[in-house]
Amino acid sequence: MNVIIGVLEEELQNSIRMKKQYEKVLNRLPKGSLVGKKIKGHKYYYLAVRESKKVRFIYKGKISEEEKKKYIEYKKLRAKYRKLLFQINRQITFLKKTLDKEALRSLS
Repeated sequence: MNVIIGVLEEELQNSIRMKKQYEKVLNRLPKGSLVGKKIKGHKYYYLAVRESKKVRFIYKGKISEEEKKKYIEYKKLRAKYRKLLFQINRQITFLKKTLDKEALRSLS
């Protein structure tokens, strides 16, 4: 039984470490998503960023295709790491509950 508890504790520590890494990557990625608006026949780009309950648009002007691709890639990476963070949080919760149950069993 002690071996199982040891493995669960080790997995919990690994999960907590991974959570910190995911949060660090998410904090490094730029916030917002690129929005294109057509004004008088010209295409202009804005960065839509949520600040509390409001969405703020930051003017970027006319941008190159490379920069558009870069913002699209950032958006995909943010979605990927948010999903991973969600999954790791569920795993941490599960492991903590399991370890609490195991600790209670070993006391009785």
